[in-house]
Amino acid sequence: MISSFYRMLIATLLLAVPFYRRIQTTHPPAPRAIWIAFLGGTLFAADLATWATGVTLSGATAPTLLANTAPVWVGLGTLLIFRRPLRIGFWIGTLLALVGAGLVLGIETGDKATGSALGLLAGVFYGGYFLVTQRGRDLLDSLTYFWLASASSALVLLVLAVGFRLPLTGYPATSYLTFLAMGIVTQVFGYLAVSYALGRFPASIVAPTLLGQPLITAVLAVPLLGETLAPVQILGGAAVLAGVLIVHRGQSI
Repeated sequence: MISSFYRMLIATLLLAVPFYRRIQTTHPPAPRAIWIAFLGGTLFAADLATWATGVTLSGATAPTLLANTAPVWVGLGTLLIFRRPLRIGFWIGTLLALVGAGLVLGIETGDKATGSALGLLAGVFYGGYFLVTQRGRDLLDSLTYFWLASASSALVLLVLAVGFRLPLTGYPATSYLTFLAMGIVTQVFGYLAVSYALGRFPASIVAPTLLGQPLITAVLAVPLLGETLAPVQILGGAAVLAGVLIVHRGQSI
């Protein structure tokens, strides 16, 4: 939660001046649009908190893989909230993804099982973030929405850190450099691009394109973190990714 807090805080501070200049040259955001951005930021904070805790408990690969089940939850949200019908392929893909998630979770015990389960929960929050952000981007430009959502995420994560009595300072210098890199590279460049994309394409298109994330994580986690997956977990991971791709193709008519 601390690394997630600094990630959002740094991104918010770095973009404060561009955000201020933007609202100086445009109409101030409507209260409804601000509340939608704050809701998106709250969901993103929940996603980061659960995913980062899952990574701490279980390693990088499994929680990241399970967090990328977001398109499944985007599809279900599309059905339940927007009442849009879904093709049979969506349900086939959802079943395959959930079976794969079960294989990944099934052989883990203790903290590793908890960490992977938190990764799956992060996927639910991430899906909610996509749905809310798609609506928010209908009302706000990418920079305005991104800054408001980042600020609310930082605030929520700060409240969580204080609530769990996690120290905000006293870490090694390398940790603060890592926080800075996460804020600049991952948040400013990465998620500003996602926010921009959600203003041009529906969430059901953007979410599946991020499936490269767990694959790259799995590849890098071997030399950098010394992580390995059991054969059944590799099979389960492949089923999750295949299921999510099918979900993508079976999205709303």
